[in-house]
Amino acid sequence: MMETMKVDRQTFEVLVAKYEKTIFNIAYRLVNDYEDAMDITQTVFLKAYEKLDTYNPAHKFFSWFYRICINESLNHISKRKREVRLDRDIPTGRSNPEAGATQREANKQLQNALMSLKFDYRAVLVLKHIYDFSYKEIGEIMEIPEKTVKSRLFSGRQLLKESLIKQGFTK
Repeated sequence: MMETMKVDRQTFEVLVAKYEKTIFNIAYRLVNDYEDAMDITQTVFLKAYEKLDTYNPAHKFFSWFYRICINESLNHISKRKREVRLDRDIPTGRSNPEAGATQREANKQLQNALMSLKFDYRAVLVLKHIYDFSYKEIGEIMEIPEKTVKSRLFSGRQLLKESLIKQGFTK
């Protein structure tokens, strides 16, 4: 029993190392709050650990894992009574002094535009354009048909474009 627990813990540490930054970034893009994204990330890993025995190996692991993140982010948004916007940059882990101010402003405009979208549109846009998931993978994560993914992406892109134009974003 003790040996099994150790192996499980080691395996779980590998999962944390592999997915922690991605899970945080997805949560941050969806809820637009650094502290909330940190809390969601911790909750996702806790739930994944507790529910690891419910994972069905017939499906891709990352789809199951990212679905937990999407659900937790959606639950957080549902519980939040009012939207709190923090004036923080989107964490990237990289620093580019030459383009810093321009990049921060573009990130801020993009994040504001993303946050103006309904969650369903925002989630598929983040998964497709930031994390480069396929339509099929997004469908698995969101538990929706590929046609719905494509439809939400099309509508989400149009709404995002309109929002960016309203903000005066011209790039």
